[in-house]
Amino acid sequence: MDAGSQEIWFHHLGVSVRDMDGSIDWWQRMLGFTLERRYRLESIPAEIAMLANGALHVELLCRPDVKPADPERRVPDDDLRTCGNKHIALSVRDVRAMVEVLRGKGVDVVWVKDLPNGRSASFIRDHEGNLIELVQFPRVAEPVAVVPR
Repeated sequence: MDAGSQEIWFHHLGVSVRDMDGSIDWWQRMLGFTLERRYRLESIPAEIAMLANGALHVELLCRPDVKPADPERRVPDDDLRTCGNKHIALSVRDVRAMVEVLRGKGVDVVWVKDLPNGRSASFIRDHEGNLIELVQFPRVAEPVAVVPR
């Protein structure tokens, strides 16, 4: 890293939800996250819950006037028609094995595909239809990036 550069690293993903209790429960049961803190922020106004699983953090945000996403946002390829953030991607050692575990728990699996690079990928949906991608990719040794001066 050259002098004056700044390190950055991933902290969390924010997901807008309609059902805070149901969302916390889903992330805990299906993906092993635990609730770190839950509070209300009147300046938004929203109820907020921060969940963690190791170094991964998910922030759930629930406003009383939240609107459901357009149906095309629930389909990975169709969602690309809408500009903006698309999904969270979680790396796993074996996509197909993970999908079988999650199917056994009742997770909504959109699809599983083999990629040209010899890896597999899958999309699942949480209980509210938010997309989560699973990718078969090696673990990152040092999850830090650098912003050059």
